Amino acid sequence: MSGLRSPLPALDAAAAAVAYDEVRVSAGAVWWLESRPDEGGRVALMRLDAGGPAEEVTPAGADVGCDLHGYGGSAYAVAGERIFYVDRRDGHIHVKDKHDVHVVLRRRSADEFLGDLAASADRVWCIRETVSGDELIELLPDGRFQVMLATEGFLGSPRPAPGRLAWLRWDADRMPWDGCELFLGARDADGIGHVQRVAGGRDVSVTQPQWDHQGRLWFISDQSGWWNLYRHDGEEVTNVAPIATDNAPPEWEAGYCTFVLTPQGGAIMIGLGGPRHELLVTGQNGTRRIETGYTSFKPYLAVDSDQLYAIAASSTHASNVIRLNLGASTAPEVITTAADSYDGISLPEIVHCPTASGEAVTALVYPPWGASADWCAPLVVRAHPGPTSSINSRLDWHVQYLTSHGFAVADVDYRGSSGYGRTFRRELYGRWGTVDVEDCIAVAGHLLSAGRTIPGRVFITGASAGGYTALQAVSQPSPFSGAVARSAIIDPDRWRLTAPRWQRPHAGALTGPAGTVSAELIQQPVLLIHGSDDHVAPVSDVRQLGCGLEAKGLAHRLLIVDARHRMSAQQAAARALEAELAFYRELLDR
Repeated sequence: MSGLRSPLPALDAAAAAVAYDEVRVSAGAVWWLESRPDEGGRVALMRLDAGGPAEEVTPAGADVGCDLHGYGGSAYAVAGERIFYVDRRDGHIHVKDKHDVHVVLRRRSADEFLGDLAASADRVWCIRETVSGDELIELLPDGRFQVMLATEGFLGSPRPAPGRLAWLRWDADRMPWDGCELFLGARDADGIGHVQRVAGGRDVSVTQPQWDHQGRLWFISDQSGWWNLYRHDGEEVTNVAPIATDNAPPEWEAGYCTFVLTPQGGAIMIGLGGPRHELLVTGQNGTRRIETGYTSFKPYLAVDSDQLYAIAASSTHASNVIRLNLGASTAPEVITTAADSYDGISLPEIVHCPTASGEAVTALVYPPWGASADWCAPLVVRAHPGPTSSINSRLDWHVQYLTSHGFAVADVDYRGSSGYGRTFRRELYGRWGTVDVEDCIAVAGHLLSAGRTIPGRVFITGASAGGYTALQAVSQPSPFSGAVARSAIIDPDRWRLTAPRWQRPHAGALTGPAGTVSAELIQQPVLLIHGSDDHVAPVSDVRQLGCGLEAKGLAHRLLIVDARHRMSAQQAAARALEAELAFYRELLDR
Protein backbone atom coordinates (compact mmCIF):
# COMPACT_ATOMS: atom_id res chain seq x y z
CA MET A 1 0.00 0.00 0.00
CA SER A 2 3.05 2.25 -0.16
CA GLY A 3 2.61 5.42 -2.21
CA LEU A 4 -1.17 5.65 -1.78
CA ARG A 5 -2.61 8.92 -3.08
CA SER A 6 -6.19 7.94 -3.91
CA PRO A 7 -8.68 7.61 -1.01
CA LEU A 8 -8.05 4.60 1.19
CA PRO A 9 -10.60 1.78 0.75
CA ALA A 10 -12.34 0.71 3.95
CA LEU A 11 -11.34 -2.94 3.50
CA ASP A 12 -7.68 -1.94 3.15
CA ALA A 13 -7.85 0.23 6.26
CA ALA A 14 -9.45 -2.60 8.23
CA ALA A 15 -6.95 -5.16 6.94
CA ALA A 16 -4.00 -2.93 7.85
CA ALA A 17 -5.11 -2.74 11.49
CA VAL A 18 -3.13 -5.77 12.66
CA ALA A 19 -2.60 -5.69 16.42
CA TYR A 20 0.44 -7.05 18.25
CA ASP A 21 0.40 -7.64 22.00
CA GLU A 22 2.20 -9.32 24.90
CA VAL A 23 5.70 -9.60 23.45
CA ARG A 24 7.90 -11.76 25.70
CA VAL A 25 11.20 -13.60 25.74
CA SER A 26 11.17 -17.19 27.00
CA ALA A 27 12.83 -20.52 26.24
CA GLY A 28 15.36 -18.85 23.95
CA ALA A 29 12.68 -17.37 21.67
CA VAL A 30 10.59 -14.24 21.20
CA TRP A 31 6.82 -14.64 21.53
CA TRP A 32 3.90 -12.34 20.81
CA LEU A 33 0.17 -12.28 20.08
CA GLU A 34 -0.93 -11.26 16.60
CA SER A 35 -4.48 -10.47 15.46
CA ARG A 36 -5.84 -11.69 12.14
CA PRO A 37 -8.46 -9.20 10.87
CA ASP A 38 -9.11 -11.37 7.80
CA GLU A 39 -9.91 -14.37 10.04
CA GLY A 40 -12.64 -12.72 12.06
CA GLY A 41 -10.16 -10.96 14.31
CA ARG A 42 -8.85 -14.15 15.94
CA VAL A 43 -5.52 -13.92 17.77
CA ALA A 44 -2.57 -16.25 17.13
CA LEU A 45 0.44 -16.92 19.35
CA MET A 46 3.66 -16.43 17.40
CA ARG A 47 7.23 -17.58 18.09
CA LEU A 48 10.49 -16.40 16.55
CA ASP A 49 13.67 -18.41 17.11
CA ALA A 50 17.13 -17.08 16.31
CA GLY A 51 17.75 -17.35 12.59
CA GLY A 52 14.30 -18.66 11.74
CA PRO A 53 11.04 -17.21 10.43
CA ALA A 54 8.19 -16.41 12.80
CA GLU A 55 5.62 -19.17 13.04
CA GLU A 56 2.25 -19.65 14.70
CA VAL A 57 2.57 -22.15 17.54
CA THR A 58 -1.08 -22.45 18.52
CA PRO A 59 -3.26 -24.95 16.63
CA ALA A 60 -5.06 -23.85 13.48
CA GLY A 61 -8.10 -21.77 14.36
CA ALA A 62 -7.11 -21.19 17.99
CA ASP A 63 -8.08 -17.76 19.30
CA VAL A 64 -5.77 -16.82 22.17
CA GLY A 65 -7.52 -14.53 24.61
CA CYS A 66 -9.77 -14.38 27.62
CA ASP A 67 -12.44 -12.27 29.28
CA LEU A 68 -10.95 -12.19 32.77
CA HIS A 69 -12.12 -8.97 34.44
CA GLY A 70 -13.94 -8.09 31.22
CA TYR A 71 -10.92 -7.26 29.08
CA GLY A 72 -8.58 -10.23 29.51
CA GLY A 73 -4.84 -10.14 29.10
CA SER A 74 -1.87 -12.40 29.85
CA ALA A 75 -3.66 -15.26 28.12
CA TYR A 76 -0.54 -17.36 27.57
CA ALA A 77 2.56 -18.51 29.45
CA VAL A 78 5.59 -20.58 28.51
CA ALA A 79 6.83 -23.12 31.07
CA GLY A 80 9.89 -24.94 29.75
CA GLU A 81 8.78 -26.75 26.59
CA ARG A 82 5.08 -26.35 27.36
CA ILE A 83 2.83 -23.56 26.16
CA PHE A 84 -0.23 -22.74 28.25
CA TYR A 85 -2.94 -20.55 26.73
CA VAL A 86 -6.58 -19.62 27.10
CA ASP A 87 -8.63 -20.23 23.96
CA ARG A 88 -11.39 -17.66 23.68
CA ARG A 89 -13.60 -20.19 21.90
CA ASP A 90 -14.17 -22.17 25.10
CA GLY A 91 -12.47 -20.17 27.88
CA HIS A 92 -10.42 -23.18 29.04
CA ILE A 93 -6.67 -23.24 29.65
CA HIS A 94 -4.99 -25.48 27.09
CA VAL A 95 -1.45 -26.84 27.19
CA LYS A 96 0.63 -27.68 24.14
CA ASP A 97 3.78 -29.76 24.39
CA LYS A 98 5.81 -31.72 21.85
CA HIS A 99 3.13 -34.38 21.53
CA ASP A 100 -0.35 -32.90 21.70
CA VAL A 101 -2.72 -30.19 22.83
CA HIS A 102 -5.21 -30.78 25.61
CA VAL A 103 -7.29 -28.90 28.16
CA VAL A 104 -5.53 -28.61 31.51
CA LEU A 105 -8.00 -26.43 33.43
CA ARG A 106 -11.65 -26.03 32.50
CA ARG A 107 -13.89 -23.05 32.87
CA ARG A 108 -16.78 -24.40 34.97
CA SER A 109 -19.54 -22.03 33.84
CA ALA A 110 -20.31 -19.17 31.46
CA ASP A 111 -19.81 -16.58 34.21
CA GLU A 112 -16.37 -17.85 35.26
CA PHE A 113 -13.17 -16.62 33.60
CA LEU A 114 -9.54 -17.77 33.57
CA GLY A 115 -6.52 -15.63 32.70
CA ASP A 116 -3.53 -13.63 33.92
CA LEU A 117 -1.17 -16.59 33.41
CA ALA A 118 2.40 -16.63 34.73
CA ALA A 119 4.89 -19.46 34.63
CA SER A 120 7.94 -20.86 36.35
CA ALA A 121 9.95 -23.81 35.04
CA ASP A 122 7.42 -26.49 36.01
CA ARG A 123 4.08 -24.86 36.78
CA VAL A 124 1.70 -22.05 35.98
CA TRP A 125 -0.21 -19.58 38.10
CA CYS A 126 -3.46 -17.99 36.98
CA ILE A 127 -6.44 -16.01 38.22
CA ARG A 128 -9.92 -17.51 38.21
CA GLU A 129 -12.77 -15.01 38.40
CA THR A 130 -16.16 -16.09 39.73
CA VAL A 131 -19.34 -14.19 40.45
CA SER A 132 -18.30 -13.91 44.10
CA GLY A 133 -14.62 -13.01 43.79
CA ASP A 134 -11.19 -14.04 42.53
CA GLU A 135 -8.96 -17.04 43.21
CA LEU A 136 -5.23 -17.43 42.63
CA ILE A 137 -4.52 -20.93 41.34
CA GLU A 138 -1.33 -22.96 41.09
CA LEU A 139 -1.56 -25.33 38.13
CA LEU A 140 0.61 -28.33 37.22
CA PRO A 141 0.98 -29.59 33.63
CA ASP A 142 -0.96 -32.79 34.44
CA GLY A 143 -4.03 -30.78 35.40
CA ARG A 144 -3.66 -30.94 39.18
CA PHE A 145 -4.20 -27.56 40.80
CA GLN A 146 -4.86 -25.92 44.12
CA VAL A 147 -6.41 -22.61 45.10
CA MET A 148 -3.70 -20.61 46.86
CA LEU A 149 -5.65 -17.44 47.69
CA ALA A 150 -9.23 -16.18 47.44
CA THR A 151 -10.87 -12.78 47.88
CA GLU A 152 -14.22 -11.11 47.38
CA GLY A 153 -12.29 -8.39 45.54
CA PHE A 154 -9.77 -8.90 42.76
CA LEU A 155 -6.38 -10.52 42.30
CA GLY A 156 -3.77 -10.05 39.61
CA SER A 157 -0.17 -10.32 38.44
CA PRO A 158 0.98 -13.53 40.18
CA ARG A 159 4.79 -13.43 39.99
CA PRO A 160 6.71 -16.49 41.22
CA ALA A 161 10.30 -16.55 42.48
CA PRO A 162 12.15 -19.44 44.17
CA GLY A 163 10.20 -20.14 47.35
CA ARG A 164 8.17 -16.91 47.03
CA LEU A 165 5.21 -15.44 45.24
CA ALA A 166 4.15 -11.82 44.71
CA TRP A 167 0.67 -10.70 43.67
CA LEU A 168 -1.70 -7.74 43.55
CA ARG A 169 -5.04 -7.40 45.32
CA TRP A 170 -7.64 -4.64 45.24
CA ASP A 171 -11.07 -4.18 46.77
CA ALA A 172 -14.34 -4.90 44.99
CA ASP A 173 -15.26 -1.20 45.05
CA ARG A 174 -11.98 -0.02 43.50
CA MET A 175 -10.35 0.07 40.10
CA PRO A 176 -6.71 -1.10 40.24
CA TRP A 177 -5.50 2.31 39.05
CA ASP A 178 -7.28 3.98 41.99
CA GLY A 179 -6.21 1.72 44.84
CA CYS A 180 -4.31 -1.55 44.84
CA GLU A 181 -1.94 -3.44 47.16
CA LEU A 182 1.18 -5.47 46.44
CA PHE A 183 1.78 -8.56 48.60
CA LEU A 184 4.45 -11.23 48.78
CA GLY A 185 4.51 -14.50 50.65
CA ALA A 186 6.57 -17.63 51.19
CA ARG A 187 5.62 -20.61 49.03
CA ASP A 188 5.80 -24.12 50.50
CA ALA A 189 3.99 -27.44 50.23
CA ASP A 190 1.16 -26.19 52.42
CA GLY A 191 0.46 -23.04 50.40
CA ILE A 192 1.44 -19.43 50.97
CA GLY A 193 2.54 -18.12 54.35
CA HIS A 194 4.32 -15.21 55.97
CA VAL A 195 2.30 -12.78 53.85
CA GLN A 196 3.65 -9.24 53.77
CA ARG A 197 2.11 -6.11 52.25
CA VAL A 198 4.86 -4.30 50.35
CA ALA A 199 3.13 -1.22 48.94
CA GLY A 200 -0.13 0.38 47.85
CA GLY A 201 -3.43 0.98 49.54
CA ARG A 202 -6.98 2.22 49.07
CA ASP A 203 -5.74 5.43 47.47
CA VAL A 204 -2.40 4.35 45.98
CA SER A 205 -2.13 2.34 42.79
CA VAL A 206 0.52 -0.37 42.38
CA THR A 207 1.09 -2.39 39.22
CA GLN A 208 3.50 -4.69 37.38
CA PRO A 209 5.50 -6.48 40.12
CA GLN A 210 8.71 -8.07 38.84
CA TRP A 211 11.59 -9.93 40.53
CA ASP A 212 15.25 -9.29 39.70
CA HIS A 213 18.07 -11.84 39.88
CA GLN A 214 18.99 -10.60 43.37
CA GLY A 215 15.55 -11.41 44.73
CA ARG A 216 14.43 -7.78 44.92
CA LEU A 217 10.88 -6.87 43.96
CA TRP A 218 10.34 -4.01 41.50
CA PHE A 219 6.98 -2.41 40.71
CA ILE A 220 5.29 0.79 39.59
CA SER A 221 3.31 2.97 42.00
CA ASP A 222 1.60 6.35 41.81
CA GLN A 223 2.39 7.17 45.43
CA SER A 224 4.09 10.39 44.27
CA GLY A 225 1.18 11.36 42.01
CA TRP A 226 2.92 9.81 39.01
CA TRP A 227 3.30 6.16 38.10
CA ASN A 228 7.01 5.79 38.83
CA LEU A 229 9.35 2.82 39.24
CA TYR A 230 10.01 1.51 42.77
CA ARG A 231 12.16 -1.26 44.28
CA HIS A 232 11.70 -3.28 47.46
CA ASP A 233 14.95 -4.80 48.77
CA GLY A 234 13.34 -6.77 51.60
CA GLU A 235 13.36 -3.89 54.07
CA GLU A 236 12.94 -0.55 52.31
CA VAL A 237 10.97 0.71 49.31
CA THR A 238 12.79 3.18 47.05
CA ASN A 239 11.53 5.38 44.25
CA VAL A 240 14.12 4.44 41.64
CA ALA A 241 13.29 7.19 39.12
CA PRO A 242 11.28 10.05 40.68
CA ILE A 243 10.17 11.93 37.55
CA ALA A 244 7.00 13.86 36.66
CA THR A 245 6.08 11.31 34.02
CA ASP A 246 3.79 8.30 34.09
CA ASN A 247 5.69 5.09 33.42
CA ALA A 248 2.54 2.99 33.08
CA PRO A 249 -1.00 3.33 31.74
CA PRO A 250 -4.15 2.16 33.53
CA GLU A 251 -4.02 -1.63 33.39
CA TRP A 252 -7.13 -2.45 31.38
CA GLU A 253 -5.65 -5.84 30.53
CA ALA A 254 -3.54 -8.15 32.66
CA GLY A 255 0.13 -8.59 31.86
CA TYR A 256 1.32 -5.09 31.07
CA CYS A 257 5.10 -4.68 31.24
CA THR A 258 6.25 -1.10 30.78
CA PHE A 259 9.69 -1.68 32.31
CA VAL A 260 12.40 -4.31 32.06
CA LEU A 261 15.48 -4.81 34.21
CA THR A 262 19.00 -4.61 32.82
CA PRO A 263 22.03 -6.73 33.76
CA GLN A 264 23.68 -3.54 35.05
CA GLY A 265 21.09 -3.21 37.83
CA GLY A 266 19.00 -0.49 36.21
CA ALA A 267 15.83 -0.51 34.15
CA ILE A 268 14.44 0.53 30.79
CA MET A 269 10.93 1.93 30.94
CA ILE A 270 8.32 3.68 28.83
CA GLY A 271 7.65 7.36 29.47
CA LEU A 272 4.02 8.28 28.72
CA GLY A 273 4.15 12.07 28.85
CA GLY A 274 1.27 12.93 26.53
CA PRO A 275 0.77 11.74 22.95
CA ARG A 276 4.44 11.05 22.31
CA HIS A 277 6.02 8.23 24.27
CA GLU A 278 9.71 7.61 24.82
CA LEU A 279 12.02 4.91 26.09
CA LEU A 280 13.96 5.84 29.22
CA VAL A 281 16.87 4.07 30.86
CA THR A 282 17.58 4.63 34.53
CA GLY A 283 20.60 3.59 36.58
CA GLN A 284 23.39 4.94 38.75
CA ASN A 285 23.89 7.92 36.44
CA GLY A 286 20.27 9.05 36.49
CA THR A 287 17.62 8.76 33.79
CA ARG A 288 18.16 9.39 30.11
CA ARG A 289 16.25 8.96 26.87
CA ILE A 290 16.94 6.23 24.31
CA GLU A 291 16.61 7.47 20.74
CA THR A 292 14.54 5.07 18.64
CA GLY A 293 12.66 7.13 16.06
CA TYR A 294 9.36 5.83 17.46
CA THR A 295 6.74 7.88 19.30
CA SER A 296 4.32 5.24 20.59
CA PHE A 297 4.99 2.10 22.62
CA LYS A 298 2.43 -0.44 23.71
CA PRO A 299 2.79 -1.47 27.38
CA TYR A 300 4.83 -4.57 26.56
CA LEU A 301 8.62 -4.63 26.79
CA ALA A 302 10.88 -7.67 26.89
CA VAL A 303 14.65 -8.03 27.17
CA ASP A 304 17.13 -10.79 26.38
CA SER A 305 20.70 -9.88 27.31
CA ASP A 306 21.38 -6.73 25.25
CA GLN A 307 18.34 -7.15 22.97
CA LEU A 308 15.24 -5.11 23.80
CA TYR A 309 11.88 -6.01 22.23
CA ALA A 310 8.95 -3.62 22.04
CA ILE A 311 5.73 -2.99 20.11
CA ALA A 312 6.42 0.40 18.60
CA ALA A 313 4.87 2.82 16.14
CA SER A 314 5.11 6.43 15.02
CA SER A 315 3.01 8.85 13.00
CA THR A 316 4.58 7.38 9.85
CA HIS A 317 5.05 3.74 10.92
CA ALA A 318 2.43 1.19 11.86
CA SER A 319 2.75 -0.85 15.04
CA ASN A 320 5.22 -3.72 14.78
CA VAL A 321 7.40 -5.75 17.09
CA ILE A 322 10.90 -4.27 16.99
CA ARG A 323 14.29 -5.42 18.26
CA LEU A 324 16.77 -2.86 19.58
CA ASN A 325 20.41 -3.70 20.25
CA LEU A 326 21.22 -1.90 23.48
CA GLY A 327 24.94 -2.36 22.99
CA ALA A 328 25.11 -0.71 19.57
CA SER A 329 23.95 2.51 17.95
CA THR A 330 22.10 0.72 15.16
CA ALA A 331 18.51 1.46 14.18
CA PRO A 332 15.78 -0.81 15.58
CA GLU A 333 14.98 -3.88 13.49
CA VAL A 334 11.35 -4.62 12.61
CA ILE A 335 10.71 -8.35 13.10
CA THR A 336 6.98 -8.61 12.29
CA THR A 337 5.26 -8.29 8.96
CA ALA A 338 2.61 -5.58 9.19
CA ALA A 339 3.01 -2.93 6.50
CA ASP A 340 5.52 -0.63 8.10
CA SER A 341 5.49 2.79 6.47
CA TYR A 342 3.38 4.68 3.98
CA ASP A 343 3.61 7.69 1.72
CA GLY A 344 0.94 10.30 1.29
CA ILE A 345 -0.47 9.98 4.80
CA SER A 346 -1.58 12.73 7.18
CA LEU A 347 0.89 13.74 9.89
CA PRO A 348 -0.42 15.14 13.19
CA GLU A 349 0.31 18.41 14.92
CA ILE A 350 0.19 18.59 18.72
CA VAL A 351 -2.14 21.39 19.78
CA HIS A 352 -2.79 22.67 23.31
CA CYS A 353 -6.25 24.18 23.68
CA PRO A 354 -7.59 26.25 26.60
CA THR A 355 -10.84 24.98 28.08
CA ALA A 356 -13.73 26.68 29.84
CA SER A 357 -12.09 25.87 33.19
CA GLY A 358 -8.85 27.57 32.17
CA GLU A 359 -6.93 24.31 31.94
CA ALA A 360 -5.34 23.35 28.65
CA VAL A 361 -6.00 20.00 27.00
CA THR A 362 -3.89 18.34 24.35
CA ALA A 363 -5.06 17.27 20.91
CA LEU A 364 -3.48 15.65 17.87
CA VAL A 365 -4.76 17.40 14.74
CA TYR A 366 -4.51 15.63 11.39
CA PRO A 367 -5.11 17.57 8.15
CA PRO A 368 -6.57 15.86 5.08
CA TRP A 369 -4.16 13.96 2.84
CA GLY A 370 -2.19 16.32 0.63
CA ALA A 371 -3.48 19.46 2.37
CA SER A 372 -1.71 22.79 1.92
CA ALA A 373 -0.32 24.76 4.85
CA ASP A 374 -3.48 26.89 5.06
CA TRP A 375 -5.92 23.98 4.86
CA CYS A 376 -9.57 24.25 5.87
CA ALA A 377 -11.66 21.08 5.87
CA PRO A 378 -14.59 19.25 7.43
CA LEU A 379 -13.53 18.19 10.93
CA VAL A 380 -14.11 15.02 12.96
CA VAL A 381 -13.30 15.31 16.68
CA ARG A 382 -12.58 11.93 18.31
CA ALA A 383 -13.19 11.15 21.98
CA HIS A 384 -11.03 8.17 22.92
CA PRO A 385 -12.46 5.19 24.81
CA GLY A 386 -11.75 4.21 28.37
CA PRO A 387 -12.24 7.00 29.28
CA THR A 388 -8.96 6.64 31.18
CA SER A 389 -7.15 5.96 27.93
CA SER A 390 -5.13 8.45 25.91
CA ILE A 391 -4.24 9.55 22.40
CA ASN A 392 -1.04 8.32 20.79
CA SER A 393 1.17 9.61 18.02
CA ARG A 394 1.01 6.47 15.90
CA LEU A 395 -0.29 5.50 12.50
CA ASP A 396 -4.03 4.98 12.99
CA TRP A 397 -6.02 3.62 10.08
CA HIS A 398 -9.36 4.98 11.28
CA VAL A 399 -7.79 8.43 11.15
CA GLN A 400 -6.07 7.83 7.81
CA TYR A 401 -9.28 6.52 6.26
CA LEU A 402 -11.05 9.77 7.11
CA THR A 403 -8.17 12.06 6.16
CA SER A 404 -7.73 10.23 2.84
CA HIS A 405 -11.35 11.17 2.06
CA GLY A 406 -10.85 14.88 2.73
CA PHE A 407 -11.61 15.19 6.44
CA ALA A 408 -9.45 16.62 9.20
CA VAL A 409 -9.37 14.70 12.50
CA ALA A 410 -8.68 15.94 16.03
CA ASP A 411 -7.92 13.37 18.75
CA VAL A 412 -8.53 14.83 22.23
CA ASP A 413 -6.86 14.00 25.55
CA TYR A 414 -9.75 15.38 27.58
CA ARG A 415 -9.61 15.62 31.37
CA GLY A 416 -9.62 12.09 32.75
CA SER A 417 -7.05 10.83 30.23
CA SER A 418 -3.96 8.98 31.39
CA GLY A 419 -0.36 10.04 30.91
CA TYR A 420 -0.69 13.28 32.88
CA GLY A 421 -0.52 12.02 36.47
CA ARG A 422 -3.05 10.80 39.02
CA THR A 423 -4.82 14.13 39.61
CA PHE A 424 -5.60 14.73 35.92
CA ARG A 425 -6.65 11.08 35.49
CA ARG A 426 -9.30 11.47 38.22
CA GLU A 427 -10.75 14.78 37.02
CA LEU A 428 -13.54 13.03 35.13
CA TYR A 429 -14.85 11.23 38.22
CA GLY A 430 -18.40 12.39 38.93
CA ARG A 431 -18.30 14.58 35.80
CA TRP A 432 -18.42 12.11 32.90
CA GLY A 433 -20.41 13.54 30.03
CA THR A 434 -19.61 17.06 31.25
CA VAL A 435 -15.91 18.00 31.34
CA ASP A 436 -14.98 15.57 28.56
CA VAL A 437 -17.65 17.19 26.39
CA GLU A 438 -16.40 20.66 27.38
CA ASP A 439 -12.88 19.72 26.30
CA CYS A 440 -13.99 18.29 22.95
CA ILE A 441 -16.03 21.46 22.34
CA ALA A 442 -12.98 23.55 23.26
CA VAL A 443 -10.82 21.77 20.68
CA ALA A 444 -13.48 22.21 18.00
CA GLY A 445 -13.82 25.88 18.93
CA HIS A 446 -10.07 26.39 18.75
CA LEU A 447 -9.91 24.93 15.23
CA LEU A 448 -12.93 26.96 14.15
CA SER A 449 -11.25 30.14 15.41
CA ALA A 450 -8.04 29.17 13.63
CA GLY A 451 -9.89 28.84 10.32
CA ARG A 452 -9.16 25.13 10.01
CA THR A 453 -12.85 24.31 9.60
CA ILE A 454 -16.17 26.14 9.32
CA PRO A 455 -19.51 25.88 11.17
CA GLY A 456 -21.81 23.15 9.95
CA ARG A 457 -18.88 20.94 8.96
CA VAL A 458 -17.79 19.76 12.41
CA PHE A 459 -18.65 16.29 13.75
CA ILE A 460 -17.77 14.17 16.77
CA THR A 461 -17.16 10.45 17.15
CA GLY A 462 -16.15 8.09 19.92
CA ALA A 463 -16.09 4.44 20.90
CA SER A 464 -17.32 2.85 24.14
CA ALA A 465 -17.00 5.55 26.83
CA GLY A 466 -16.04 7.94 24.01
CA GLY A 467 -19.34 7.06 22.33
CA TYR A 468 -21.15 8.28 25.44
CA THR A 469 -19.13 11.51 25.23
CA ALA A 470 -20.04 11.96 21.55
CA LEU A 471 -23.76 11.46 22.20
CA GLN A 472 -23.75 13.84 25.17
CA ALA A 473 -21.98 16.43 22.99
CA VAL A 474 -24.94 16.55 20.58
CA SER A 475 -27.44 16.56 23.45
CA GLN A 476 -26.70 20.24 24.08
CA PRO A 477 -25.79 23.31 22.02
CA SER A 478 -22.36 22.63 20.51
CA PRO A 479 -20.37 23.08 17.29
CA PHE A 480 -21.13 19.50 16.24
CA SER A 481 -23.54 18.85 13.36
CA GLY A 482 -23.66 15.11 13.96
CA ALA A 483 -22.23 12.28 16.06
CA VAL A 484 -21.04 8.75 15.41
CA ALA A 485 -21.04 6.46 18.45
CA ARG A 486 -19.43 3.01 18.31
CA SER A 487 -20.07 0.42 21.02
CA ALA A 488 -21.42 3.29 23.10
CA ILE A 489 -22.34 3.33 26.77
CA ILE A 490 -25.87 4.78 26.90
CA ASP A 491 -27.02 4.59 30.52
CA PRO A 492 -24.25 4.96 33.16
CA ASP A 493 -26.57 3.87 35.99
CA ARG A 494 -27.61 0.71 34.18
CA TRP A 495 -24.01 0.15 33.13
CA ARG A 496 -23.09 -0.10 36.80
CA LEU A 497 -25.13 -3.32 36.79
CA THR A 498 -24.36 -4.69 33.31
CA ALA A 499 -20.63 -3.89 33.02
CA PRO A 500 -18.13 -6.64 33.79
CA ARG A 501 -17.85 -7.10 37.58
CA TRP A 502 -14.34 -5.64 37.49
CA GLN A 503 -15.48 -2.41 35.82
CA ARG A 504 -18.54 -1.61 37.92
CA PRO A 505 -16.63 0.57 40.41
CA HIS A 506 -15.39 2.61 37.45
CA ALA A 507 -18.94 3.10 36.21
CA GLY A 508 -19.96 4.24 39.67
CA ALA A 509 -17.05 6.66 40.05
CA LEU A 510 -17.56 8.23 36.62
CA THR A 511 -21.31 8.75 36.71
CA GLY A 512 -22.27 12.41 36.97
CA PRO A 513 -25.15 14.79 36.38
CA ALA A 514 -25.14 14.24 32.60
CA GLY A 515 -26.99 10.97 33.19
CA THR A 516 -28.49 8.71 30.57
CA VAL A 517 -28.28 9.62 26.89
CA SER A 518 -31.83 10.65 26.08
CA ALA A 519 -33.43 10.69 22.65
CA GLU A 520 -35.42 13.73 23.77
CA LEU A 521 -32.24 15.73 24.36
CA ILE A 522 -30.28 14.77 21.24
CA GLN A 523 -30.29 17.74 18.86
CA GLN A 524 -28.30 16.50 15.86
CA PRO A 525 -28.31 13.42 13.60
CA VAL A 526 -26.50 10.39 14.99
CA LEU A 527 -25.09 7.13 13.69
CA LEU A 528 -25.04 4.27 16.20
CA ILE A 529 -22.71 1.36 15.39
CA HIS A 530 -22.75 -1.60 17.73
CA GLY A 531 -21.62 -5.20 17.94
CA SER A 532 -24.28 -7.88 18.17
CA ASP A 533 -22.22 -9.70 20.85
CA ASP A 534 -21.04 -6.72 22.91
CA HIS A 535 -20.26 -8.02 26.41
CA VAL A 536 -19.42 -4.58 27.83
CA ALA A 537 -22.09 -2.18 26.51
CA PRO A 538 -25.51 -3.84 26.07
CA VAL A 539 -26.78 -3.68 22.50
CA SER A 540 -30.33 -3.46 23.90
CA ASP A 541 -29.58 0.04 25.24
CA VAL A 542 -28.58 1.22 21.77
CA ARG A 543 -31.65 -0.36 20.17
CA GLN A 544 -33.84 1.41 22.73
CA LEU A 545 -32.16 4.74 21.97
CA GLY A 546 -32.73 4.12 18.26
CA CYS A 547 -36.44 3.54 18.90
CA GLY A 548 -36.62 6.79 20.85
CA LEU A 549 -34.95 8.70 18.01
CA GLU A 550 -37.37 7.11 15.55
CA ALA A 551 -40.33 8.23 17.63
CA LYS A 552 -38.86 11.73 17.86
CA GLY A 553 -38.36 11.86 14.11
CA LEU A 554 -34.68 12.79 14.34
CA ALA A 555 -32.38 11.67 11.54
CA HIS A 556 -30.39 8.66 12.72
CA ARG A 557 -29.11 5.24 11.69
CA LEU A 558 -28.46 2.11 13.71
CA LEU A 559 -25.91 -0.35 12.31
CA ILE A 560 -25.51 -3.69 14.10
CA VAL A 561 -22.42 -5.64 13.01
CA ASP A 562 -21.24 -9.15 13.82
CA ALA A 563 -18.70 -8.16 16.48
CA ARG A 564 -17.99 -7.89 20.16
CA HIS A 565 -17.11 -4.67 21.99
CA ARG A 566 -13.96 -4.21 19.93
CA MET A 567 -14.64 -4.43 16.23
CA SER A 568 -11.48 -6.26 15.22
CA ALA A 569 -12.84 -8.45 12.41
CA GLN A 570 -12.06 -7.04 8.97
CA GLN A 571 -15.58 -7.16 7.54
CA ALA A 572 -17.20 -5.58 10.61
CA ALA A 573 -14.54 -2.87 10.84
CA ALA A 574 -14.85 -2.06 7.14
CA ARG A 575 -18.66 -1.81 7.34
CA ALA A 576 -18.31 0.57 10.28
CA LEU A 577 -15.83 2.78 8.41
CA GLU A 578 -17.97 2.94 5.29
CA ALA A 579 -21.09 3.78 7.28
CA GLU A 580 -19.30 6.54 9.17
CA LEU A 581 -17.97 8.16 6.00
CA ALA A 582 -21.38 7.95 4.29
CA PHE A 583 -23.00 9.56 7.35
CA TYR A 584 -20.66 12.57 7.30
CA ARG A 585 -21.02 13.00 3.53
CA GLU A 586 -24.80 12.92 3.77
CA LEU A 587 -24.76 15.69 6.37
CA LEU A 588 -22.33 17.76 4.30
CA ASP A 589 -24.61 17.46 1.26
CA ARG A 590 -27.64 18.85 3.09
